[in-house]
Amino acid sequence: MQTDYMTEKRECKYAGKCGACQTLNLTYDAELSMKMKKEITLLGRFGHIDEIICMEKPLYYRNKVQYLMNYNGGRVNFGLYRSSDGKIVHVDNCMMEDKDAASVCRTVRRMIDKYKLSVYDGRRGLIRHVMARRAFATNEIICAIVTSAEKFDCAQEFARELAERCKTVRSVSRIINTTQTPLWMGGEESVLYGDGYITDELCGCKFRISAKSFYQINPVQTEALYSKAVEFAELTGNSNILDAYCGIGTVGIIAAKKSGAKLIGFDVNKNAISDAVINAELNGVNNAEFVCADDSSFKLKDARKFDVIFADPPRAGCEKKFLNFVLDKSPEKFVYISCNPETLARDLAYMKQAYKVKKIQPVDMFPGTSHVETVVLLSRKKIAGE
Repeated sequence: MQTDYMTEKRECKYAGKCGACQTLNLTYDAELSMKMKKEITLLGRFGHIDEIICMEKPLYYRNKVQYLMNYNGGRVNFGLYRSSDGKIVHVDNCMMEDKDAASVCRTVRRMIDKYKLSVYDGRRGLIRHVMARRAFATNEIICAIVTSAEKFDCAQEFARELAERCKTVRSVSRIINTTQTPLWMGGEESVLYGDGYITDELCGCKFRISAKSFYQINPVQTEALYSKAVEFAELTGNSNILDAYCGIGTVGIIAAKKSGAKLIGFDVNKNAISDAVINAELNGVNNAEFVCADDSSFKLKDARKFDVIFADPPRAGCEKKFLNFVLDKSPEKFVYISCNPETLARDLAYMKQAYKVKKIQPVDMFPGTSHVETVVLLSRKKIAGE
């Protein structure tokens, strides 16, 4: 697909400083070519690779924005985290971030001064970072203010004022981070304003998203990715499906609602599993079950078989114990969604003992970066006598 964005030069004054985007020195067309070359180099030995699905407008797509704060040398630093050295890069306008979500974060920064709140300096201080996520379909925003364990007496007043200033904010939470990890959000959460979630829509389904749940950052391309995954599965109403690393239940629920298939999903994030249960109810998917477990410990209570297994693991790929589980269950189809072609290649090589790669479809989920998402269809090899 040719658009004006394909050959335009992308200029960002922070390129090379924040480190979040690695390909802004290229045109979008050249970036896509680079990603296809990477896919072919790593995955070409497994079969034909279809042309990458690109974005029509590859800007301001990130629905989740996080800004870090620290107190250093008598001043508050506020900006994007640079993982290469742990420094904070001040950014006024990121070409990839949703503008409304970024505006909420900057409003929080101004309110910190008004309320005279302390900022964390590595040992003491209250405010550590702020996260805002916007649901593109409903325009609702959820904000998480991540703090140390120090007292935050004006927390609810602060949250109410934030919602008054930013009319699309539907929920504000406080999350406590007592670790040394800068953008960690695994601590205790308390809802300060709203219901603790927002609602978005993907592929005709509604999804409730809480502050700590995983949700894809590019909703436009997520629809393309999940639609392709469901297409590959070719489900019927009699199908049994497993959604591994299910998060808030997106892929499995979309597939089950479209086909009427029976669904079970698992994820290590208990907040995501709670959302998944509610999301199944929201979409009228009554034949669904969700379990909180990781990929090395997930086990079925019964001997059920699956027709299709979906897997959407983190960048590290699938645990070998889970791949052995797939081999043992021997579904007709294994649909693997990957954000890392290196670990994907490793796992496909392991699965070739019983599965053949039938389709490989790259999707550009992360314009401006070197990262690429891939959905792969694996089909079980026929055993003699079947």
